[in-house]
Amino acid sequence: MHPELLVLSDPIALDPKQFIGIPIALVGAVFLSLGAQFQHRGVAKVEAATGESPKGLNARQMFALLARPSWVLGTLMLGLAVVFQLTSLGFSPIIVVQPLGAVALVITAVLNSRISKVSLNRSSVISIVLCVGGVGLFVLVAAFTAVDKPVTAGNLITILIILAIVLVVFAAAFVVLGKGFKAIAYIIGAGVLYGFVATLAKVLISRLFQGQFDWLTVLAFIGLLAAFALGGYFVQNAYSSGPPDLVIAGLTVVDPLVAVGIGILVLGEASQAPLWAGILFLVFGAVATLGVFGLARYHPQAKR
Repeated sequence: MHPELLVLSDPIALDPKQFIGIPIALVGAVFLSLGAQFQHRGVAKVEAATGESPKGLNARQMFALLARPSWVLGTLMLGLAVVFQLTSLGFSPIIVVQPLGAVALVITAVLNSRISKVSLNRSSVISIVLCVGGVGLFVLVAAFTAVDKPVTAGNLITILIILAIVLVVFAAAFVVLGKGFKAIAYIIGAGVLYGFVATLAKVLISRLFQGQFDWLTVLAFIGLLAAFALGGYFVQNAYSSGPPDLVIAGLTVVDPLVAVGIGILVLGEASQAPLWAGILFLVFGAVATLGVFGLARYHPQAKR
């Protein structure tokens, strides 16, 4: 091969294996969408039965969800979504498969519109296009520039320190603001926490494949459970405060942006990406984020 072509090909290390995770992640996105719709229905029924103000779920309402078949079915579907997501992470870098959950936004928007008989307005449709388009283009660039790298102990310690700070900040904010939390606050909180869940899941998979099972691995598992628990609580309150497609929009954009940020800055998954790819990551990420805030503002069912 001509020397100049060799230099050009050096920054991008394509591994055919990393494309396997893409269809697996797409199946997970379908279950994510269906699970969100059923869980939202369960939350709405619990609120209707208790007759309490939908400003956030209390402990009694959270336990009441366990008796709602629709909520339980939605939870099982979300469990399947997690299984498919974890499987995809075993094949592909975070920055390739994690953003693909945005496909769930389209499915959820259509389902919710049909079920609630509330048509999406033009601004909402544009916002959805921005979300999905931004994420789709992000994945396209990532699929051809991202690389899987071994996870070091230093990487894991850095992630756990950041997670500990995030958990303290969100817990304190929730205690201070209480019922003042809005749907977008719950969604951003859940998205950030689930971003850490995806990252730690990727880290655990990588360390197990590397034969590294130590106290750091156990600590990572505990951190994953803590982020998952608090994120799950925020999600249920987000369903109480806004429509399911708004919740999915936040989760499928904020979650991957956090996971991708950690994948790039801490795990070095974009270390071989050229400069133009880094610029496109920022542009497409900003477009997708703009779509989330647009949906939060203009969705016909959004509660202000």
